[in-house]
Amino acid sequence: MLMGCKQKSTRSKKSRLVKLGLGMLIALCASLWIFGSSVALAGIDDDRFDGNIFVVYAGNGSLVPPKISLAESLKREMPAIVVYYLDDSRDCKQYTAVVSRLQEFYGRAASIIPVSVDAIAVKDSYQPNEVGYYYDGIVPQTVILDQQGKVVFNDKGQVKYEVMDDVLRKVFDLLPRSQSLELKRRSFNEFNSELVE
Repeated sequence: MLMGCKQKSTRSKKSRLVKLGLGMLIALCASLWIFGSSVALAGIDDDRFDGNIFVVYAGNGSLVPPKISLAESLKREMPAIVVYYLDDSRDCKQYTAVVSRLQEFYGRAASIIPVSVDAIAVKDSYQPNEVGYYYDGIVPQTVILDQQGKVVFNDKGQVKYEVMDDVLRKVFDLLPRSQSLELKRRSFNEFNSELVE
């Protein structure tokens, strides 16, 4: 009789341990699911990381990595538009559509160079052909250099497309917007748009 009671006691302890183990496994899986999926909770109006912002919010993966370096652009005497950003900044996320629009109109004539500030090498000093030379410590920041490498525009925050368009029209010696055909946008989703006359 005693032997039978001891076996039942051992079996019930094993059963309780198995149930406890399963309960802990379920709790672990649930917490991983809840906390591991927080990336999916990121959006354009928050400072959470959810991937490359030019791909996610501008639908323009061709901007990153840039096709040309600042040094090469200056060597070729091409105007350059340098945009400093962070992938986990709401202001930068919202600004991607403007940068994409700059590429749409000026991408063949100017170098569009988005620079993640996390990727700027930390040095005591930089040369004018290095992106760290122009960075002022705030994102987003946009710097436009003309064909001679002279800074013709340097502003922080979300700058309107029209402001930079006016600067670039002077750089390329184009007609002012008031004297040229105006293109209007017809939106077809939240982040992308299409040009129409």
